[in-house]
Amino acid sequence: MTTERGFLGVTPPISTAESTEREKEVTATLMEELRRQNTFESVEEARLRETVLGRVAAAVKKFVYEVSLSRGLSEAAANAAGGKIFTFGSYRLGVHGPGSDIDTLCVVPKHVSREDFFQTFEPMLRALEDATEVSGVPEAYVPIIKTKISGIPLDFLMARLALSSIPDDLSLKDDNLLRNLDERCVRSLGGSRVNDEILRLVPHVEVYRDSLRCIKLWAQRRAIYSNVNGFLGGVAWAILVARICQLYPNATAGAIVSRFFIIMYQWSWPQPVLLKQIEEGPLQVRVWNPKLYPADRSHRMPIITPAYPAMCSTHNVTASTQMIVTEEFKKGADIVDKVIVGTASWSELFQKHDFFHKYRYYLQVIASTATADLQIKWAGTVESRIRQLVMKLEYVDSLILAHPFIKGFDQVSHCVSEEEVRQVAQGQISDVITKRTKADIEGLDGSSTVHSTTFYIGLLIEPKPLGAVGPRRLDISYPTTEFTKLVKMWEKYDEDTMGIVVRNIKSSALPDYVFDEGERQPKQALKRPKTGKGSGKSSNTSPDMPNKKRRRSETQDNENGIPGLSFSSTALLGETNGLYAPINRAVNEIKTPQLPLGENAAVATGAQ
Repeated sequence: MTTERGFLGVTPPISTAESTEREKEVTATLMEELRRQNTFESVEEARLRETVLGRVAAAVKKFVYEVSLSRGLSEAAANAAGGKIFTFGSYRLGVHGPGSDIDTLCVVPKHVSREDFFQTFEPMLRALEDATEVSGVPEAYVPIIKTKISGIPLDFLMARLALSSIPDDLSLKDDNLLRNLDERCVRSLGGSRVNDEILRLVPHVEVYRDSLRCIKLWAQRRAIYSNVNGFLGGVAWAILVARICQLYPNATAGAIVSRFFIIMYQWSWPQPVLLKQIEEGPLQVRVWNPKLYPADRSHRMPIITPAYPAMCSTHNVTASTQMIVTEEFKKGADIVDKVIVGTASWSELFQKHDFFHKYRYYLQVIASTATADLQIKWAGTVESRIRQLVMKLEYVDSLILAHPFIKGFDQVSHCVSEEEVRQVAQGQISDVITKRTKADIEGLDGSSTVHSTTFYIGLLIEPKPLGAVGPRRLDISYPTTEFTKLVKMWEKYDEDTMGIVVRNIKSSALPDYVFDEGERQPKQALKRPKTGKGSGKSSNTSPDMPNKKRRRSETQDNENGIPGLSFSSTALLGETNGLYAPINRAVNEIKTPQLPLGENAAVATGAQ
């Protein structure tokens, strides 16, 4: 599909030329590598997904039917009320892989409320055969229920339309469907509407899918695929790849991937990435407009959704995460350039990140509770606020960058005493506790199980100025104290059953579970952590222990405490494994990526 101007997008293409023979060859080897990397699901899993979606569609109709009856509708009216599911995300775009979740939108009529979604539909999901890990997060920016059915992960959103019934042939393309909806429903509808519009705006859907599959795998391996943590989420990556496809409408996937890295590295942020001109509409809904809204002006890497109302899919990006993503674009461009000239293979593009080898100091954020169901909600709440901690850390003197890792690490610890419970909540899990099973504590007085999730933030510290003497202090007490206050403001927070601890550790103290087998370098023996009353040099709230019994100062000046992170001069003189120390020296030696002769990246932004 092209516009009346003869091209897709907000500018003419950079090149309409066909790909070279070499680009076609590297496209073939790219597809072979993607298959080797197991990015395509099996026929059996594809059929299972279809079966699960059929069961979900029936469950949504049953949900609407039961709520309709409870609202006093007749049997006939309740049956006619309908209810329909729409998929979006990687499944709708056709780039999902084995084990990928299915983003699913439940569209319901006007008499079904969001409260019904969590109070009626969530329990219905729990009752479904083969449904596990059902967890609703009603207070999320886009309220969501997560679950697995027959092992297939699903994320459910809900949108209530201003219609008395939802017909089976309903399409979401009509902007007027957004009339009289609250903002959460508009946001929920956005995913499906955006995906449909993206597929409509790319020149060749199959080339687009192959290219996006590559970029998604790369972003996941490099640990920069996470909207919640301030990187780019699935929608943003999908829009970026679609924009490159518009700029090279006749290129193969290998050529698209090559141009992707070069153009994205050179992009003049905060110039927005658009797939079409932003449309104003007759509805009273907010459209992204940096001239009108100060918050929109603050977006660092605006990547704008193509469906009305246009929104920024990257409002979470921070100064730190923008720096990290830009560096990865440069590395990617260098590798793909070598692939095209034949001195590298595609597998090098998909090498695992080096996050846990990159920094000398890390923050651990440990969320803990006593039950698995509560832990899912509590850990999700804490994770959704980590970005706030990163942004506060960016204001700390001497801290160049705060690098959040894109996922937490879950552990279940079986404890035989309150002392062990406290240690686990503070991240001090001994080998004895790690090896203990549930059977080992059955029947023991004072025993309990602690569920914990640990998130990591890498800290890049400025090198010590030449000639400076004496110890230097990096004070992160304000950001960490404010962060713990923020998460404790959650309306369901209970200090007796939920723990939140922030503490710093050296890279040498990172636990083995963050590394793959054989990945970790041999390390020196660490000092045994102190136990007893003198330990616990972190602000914390441990599960199953009344907070008043062990309330401690939330600011302690020692190397293991949260707030005052003091470094000796020798430590800082040796600060060489930061992002822009030796690792980045190698990146700086990479030449600035350039498009082939005759291709002008300025065309993409209309900046000529």
